[in-house]
Amino acid sequence: MQTQELLDRLQERFGDTLQDAVLATDEVTIEVAPADLLATCTALHDEKDFRFVQLTDICGVDYLSWGEDEWKTEQSSSTGFSRGVNAATAGRLPGLEDELSTEIPQQDRRFAAVYHLLSLFHNLRLRVRVFAPDEQLPVIPSVISVWNNADWYEREAFDLYGILFEGHPDLRRILSDYGFIGHPFRKDFPLTGNVEVIYDPEKGRVVYQPVSIEPRVLVPKVIRTHCAEPETPEPDEPVAETPDNGEQE
Repeated sequence: MQTQELLDRLQERFGDTLQDAVLATDEVTIEVAPADLLATCTALHDEKDFRFVQLTDICGVDYLSWGEDEWKTEQSSSTGFSRGVNAATAGRLPGLEDELSTEIPQQDRRFAAVYHLLSLFHNLRLRVRVFAPDEQLPVIPSVISVWNNADWYEREAFDLYGILFEGHPDLRRILSDYGFIGHPFRKDFPLTGNVEVIYDPEKGRVVYQPVSIEPRVLVPKVIRTHCAEPETPEPDEPVAETPDNGEQE
């Protein structure tokens, strides 16, 4: 079976259940609603036309800034940083004429889970994507009943993106530290973090404290003269040696 044939079978089998189905770079990607996720995954796993018995990965995705890029990435250029066309990223300082706001623009479809499936019988791969309907509380059904190894993958997506998987038997963090607040891969997370860990000699244990790292974004580099390498002294002129002819004064 080829990828185009797989796409045709998916469209014929699931019909209007598929919100999207595309073939790009010889890979098939389908998109389904959260309510249809379990039924679709069960069919992909059990039916002989598909037999995607192996789940290789589940990735969380944050589409908050999707499509908002200031770089020409589709073509190369020899002009270096002049490729930037729009000052759209957070590293830029907005113009004084712009209307400043602390509110973050929200999108209807921000968080998604992407499932990478493998059919060893047909030697094909498939990507399944599902968006959480509520970005404030993103909830997606768990697929542990279909693939047992989804346990750790869903915990990872929950830890890093805050995506909740309904029906997961033990949904807790898997990578972040104990007592961690927030989700590291959300784009509103500070790069320096909120707290840091140090050893307190008075208490005799490790404690948390507010982060003390100074942000270095857009900070000019300062070269201090007293830190420069010292000049290498010129070697002394060699002293002319007196030939030893065996005579003593």
